[in-house]
Amino acid sequence: MRTLNFRKAAVLIAFGVLALSAAVSTEARAQAPAVDKAAVQILQRMTDYVGGLHQFSVNTENDLEDVLDSGHRVDFDVYASVTVSRPNKLRAERKGTLIDQVFYYDGKTLTLYNPYDNAYATEPAPETVEGVLDYARESLGLIIPASDLIYHNAFQLLMKDVKFAMVVDKTVINGVECDHVLFSRPGVDFQVWVADSGPPLPMKYIVTDTSQPGMVSITTVMSGWNVAPAVADGRFDFVAPTGSKKIGFMPLETSSGSKR
Repeated sequence: MRTLNFRKAAVLIAFGVLALSAAVSTEARAQAPAVDKAAVQILQRMTDYVGGLHQFSVNTENDLEDVLDSGHRVDFDVYASVTVSRPNKLRAERKGTLIDQVFYYDGKTLTLYNPYDNAYATEPAPETVEGVLDYARESLGLIIPASDLIYHNAFQLLMKDVKFAMVVDKTVINGVECDHVLFSRPGVDFQVWVADSGPPLPMKYIVTDTSQPGMVSITTVMSGWNVAPAVADGRFDFVAPTGSKKIGFMPLETSSGSKR
């Protein structure tokens, strides 16, 4: 049976704070925390708001850094459109040089469709958005762009083992003035830019793998937020196109050239 093949850079989309969770060393635990309460409050305000949304849609521009075998850095761009309807529906379309895929979750199954190959893979799925995000990441190596921020309990997940946090500054992202905050935990740093007036929506998100010498990052810029979209349930249902091939997901441990 054929399997749905994901190239190395495509799997990098799974790069995120939750995917990069690392064991905390004794030395790190012993260090006195340097955590700015103002930064924590900004993050909590944002995660509480996004986690409380019943429906939303957002567009993302994702810059994926990689390091070639030659040691040179190369960047790849992936564009995504994500729609969520809680408690159990999600759709994400991802397009770029390295990937052209649509992710469907209808509350019962998740399906990944590759229009270029007219091929799809499908699996039974957990009953909530949070459950399917966990399953997709842990079992299939897939993550929706910036999905770390979607969870109901995103604040607790993101703050786990954080040893440093600060408010960097205020800046403007896509015309929106934002608070720029930085957090660090063993193996990963992450930065979030949160709108400082109106709904506290995230406008930019950077995750950096500090456990590797290259310290590669993924940068996600968010735009087109709609916190009350009119979305029909049928948008989350996958209907196999004429002539499409049903294939299988490649096991996580062999879905890229190197383990995460």
